[in-house]
Amino acid sequence: MYKHILVPVDGSDLSTKSFREGVELAKAIGARVTAVSVVIASHAPRGAGTAMLGKHVLEDAAEEYLKGVAAIAREAGVAVETFYVVGDSPHEEIIAAAKARGCDLICMGSHGRSLLAGLFLGNEAASVITGCRIPVLIVR
Repeated sequence: MYKHILVPVDGSDLSTKSFREGVELAKAIGARVTAVSVVIASHAPRGAGTAMLGKHVLEDAAEEYLKGVAAIAREAGVAVETFYVVGDSPHEEIIAAAKARGCDLICMGSHGRSLLAGLFLGNEAASVITGCRIPVLIVR
């Protein structure tokens, strides 16, 4: 069975829900959980001197959110690790994190966009599913 579950989180209600589900699954099967947040560098404000400041604000927000999800896992008695990465492609960063950390399951939320909307808007969950061989559990 699964021993190490990666749960990507982004601060949304859905990612918190998927994290809670991942923690409950981990607790039931005796696995550990790793939460990763992808800080998207291109979302930092642009302008004279603001790009670095904006990036630090995003990183600080990710760290703060990760502290909260770590508390959820600890409260449930599940071993947890958290970290964030900076990149422009969340699905690539999620897959790389799962491989680098030796995770054998990815548990993530999906907003359930239609196939057409997913094609045009870029559905991260679909990209993770098609981009790696690690099993993916989708939470809605």
